[in-house]
Amino acid sequence: MPNTNASFSPLTRSDQLKAQLDKLEGLDHRAPVHPNFQAFDAETEDLLVRLYGQGHRYVEAYKYATVAEAEAIVNLPASAQEPMAKDLPKTALQQRRQVLLGILTEVQALEAREATVLTGEDREDPPSV
Repeated sequence: MPNTNASFSPLTRSDQLKAQLDKLEGLDHRAPVHPNFQAFDAETEDLLVRLYGQGHRYVEAYKYATVAEAEAIVNLPASAQEPMAKDLPKTALQQRRQVLLGILTEVQALEAREATVLTGEDREDPPSV
């Protein structure tokens, strides 16, 4: 049996979401219908489905963001929605970013809670009754 490194930290959900955000920032924002965006969207949807399941609200929110229809989901105020409505590609990019950042924020909070709960769980004593 191979030795395992106790300091090894697996790739977390938040790490995977941060990587997608970094990729989004690196794409050419002047050409929103570029094949890179289609590949990015497919990769991001696959990641979200793998992490959360096909019917999860994160997957649905991201799908709406790709077509600039996620205003209500990302809680944009009405004043912020109107001027952007004329530039749907730009709006779709901003909504992709907002949806991914929202998911990342929630996931980081959950991971922090999980880490707190799991601290001290490696004792071998039976639970006291």
